[in-house]
Amino acid sequence: MAYYRLPEKELRAYCETVMGKYGFNEKQSRDIADILLTADLQGLESHGVQRLIRYHRGVKSGVIRPDAVPEVVHETPLSVVLDAHSAMGQIAAVDAMERAIAKAKQYGFGAAVVRNSNHFGVGGYYAMMAEREDMLGMCFTNTQAICVPTFGREVMLGTNPIAFAMPADPIPMLYDVATTVVPRGKLEVYAKQGKPMPLGWAVDENGRDTTDAKRVIDNINSKAGGGILPLGGSSPATGSHKGYGLALIVEILSSIIAGGATSNHVSKNGLGDTSQSFFALDYGMFGDKAAMRESLSTLLQELRGSAKAEGRTRIYTSGEMEVDSRSEKLKNGIPVNDSTLAELRTVGSELGLDFDAMVSVRAAE
Repeated sequence: MAYYRLPEKELRAYCETVMGKYGFNEKQSRDIADILLTADLQGLESHGVQRLIRYHRGVKSGVIRPDAVPEVVHETPLSVVLDAHSAMGQIAAVDAMERAIAKAKQYGFGAAVVRNSNHFGVGGYYAMMAEREDMLGMCFTNTQAICVPTFGREVMLGTNPIAFAMPADPIPMLYDVATTVVPRGKLEVYAKQGKPMPLGWAVDENGRDTTDAKRVIDNINSKAGGGILPLGGSSPATGSHKGYGLALIVEILSSIIAGGATSNHVSKNGLGDTSQSFFALDYGMFGDKAAMRESLSTLLQELRGSAKAEGRTRIYTSGEMEVDSRSEKLKNGIPVNDSTLAELRTVGSELGLDFDAMVSVRAAE
C-alpha cells in the first residue's frame, strides 16, 4: 500500500469545507477538522482523516444528525448531563468539556457527561482543553462493542479509552490510550493495507488468536463472534483481566452515570448513542499550583534521563512522541494511504467538491 503526503493546512481546509457541506456552522466545522487533524499530526492515523468516510456514511444514514443541539437534562453547580440527540460526537464533546472547565474555574471541579452521542475522535484533545486552562483534564467514552472480555468470544465492551492531561514543562503530560490492545481504527488500517496484524491483538469467532484484521472487523459488524482483546491480551498471566477491568470502569464513567446505552447495546437502534464523560480539576485546590507543576516537570525529566535499556537511546514520557510527531508532520505533510485517499476523493465527489483542486498530493519518500 502506497502512502502520500498532504499539506496540513490544505487538508484542514478541505475537512472544514466538507463539514460545512453537511450543515455545520463555521465554529463546529473548525472544531471537527481540528480534532481530526490533531490525531493525524500526533501520529494517530486510526483517528485522523481516515475516519472521514465513517462520518460521511453516518450523516447519510442518519446516525449522525448535523442539526442536533445537545440539551441539558440535569445540572448542579459541579456537574451537567447532556443529551446529544445523535449529534456529531466532536460537537457534543467540545460543548461538554467547555462546560466542565467553566464549572472548574468557579468551583475548582467540573464534570459533564453526555449520552446519545457519536464517535468523538481522539480523547486526548478534550483532556488537553483543560490542560490549556492550567487544569487537570480527564475524558472517557464508550463505543460500539468491539472487545471480548477475558476468556470470552462475544464482543461486550468498547474501545473505552482513558485520556488524562496535566500541565508540565517543557511538554505537558498527556496520556490517551484504549483499554483494548488496539482501537478498531488500527485494524481498519491493516485491513486497508491487506497486511496481517500482529498476533495477540484479536480473536476470531471461536475465540482463537488471528492475524486477519478484515475477518475480525467483518465478524464485529455481523455479530458473528470474536473481537479485539483487552489490554493484556487473552490471558490473566499477561494482564488481560486488568484491561478488562479498566474497560468496565470506563463503561461506568460513561454510559452508566450518563444514563446511556452500554457498549453492547450501542447503535442497535440505528441512532448515535455512545456516552462520554469529561472532568476538569483546578489542582490549585490542593495547594501551590506552581510547586505541583514544577514537581511533575522534574519527575518527567528524571524519567527521560533515567538509565536506558541496552540498545535504547531514549525514554519517552506520555505525550512526548505526539509532540515530536506534530513537528515533523507540520513540516513534511500528513501521511495518507492510497485507500484513505480514495475515500477522501469519494466524499468530495458526493458533496460536489474537487478534492484534487483543493489538496496537493505527493508521494511519500
